[in-house]
Amino acid sequence: MKTDKILKELKKLFPNARCELDYRNDFELLIAVVLSAQTTDVKVNQVTVELFAKYPDAMTLAQAENEEVKRIIQPLGLANNKSKNIIALSRVLVEKYRGTVPDDIEKLITLPGVGRKTANVVLLEAFRIPAIPVDTHVARISKRLGFVAENDGVETIEKKLMEVLPQDKWIEAHQLFIHFGRYFCKAIKPSCGLCPLIKICTNEKKALD
Repeated sequence: MKTDKILKELKKLFPNARCELDYRNDFELLIAVVLSAQTTDVKVNQVTVELFAKYPDAMTLAQAENEEVKRIIQPLGLANNKSKNIIALSRVLVEKYRGTVPDDIEKLITLPGVGRKTANVVLLEAFRIPAIPVDTHVARISKRLGFVAENDGVETIEKKLMEVLPQDKWIEAHQLFIHFGRYFCKAIKPSCGLCPLIKICTNEKKALD
């Protein structure tokens, strides 16, 4: 009942929750998610316009010069590491997977710059394979709404959410948690006074002090 109520309330707040990264295919999604680390989707969308125009697939990006890629993605921060990773992962895609993005988490997490969260986002968004990627928003919301303990790590959070959420709701729940965390239940100054879930929030006392 708790889970149903939470998802219902979140859907009222964000009826059109969806991935906010701009992409046209599996490859562009993978690159965009890697680039999104420690920055915003808005900034990623701004730089990928030029990046994907110049390097539209794994083959072209695999052959790119690091300095040129770094120049394009410089506004995102961590440009040196990110440029090396997306070029390296493109080479692996070309050499091992004929330029296509694999739909298997074990293969995805072997790619340079791709962790479990990124792999799960690709599975969920590109292939519609049920998964629960855990980023900072999902982790925070899961803790505040009592799904997990405050000191639980990323993999524990993922496992617990998979246990309590129906599998056919994983994709929807992931986007609802992200939107709720990004625009409403923020890390700093959450909108507690307007929150329909304040009574079950583990952060309620702090929020109302």
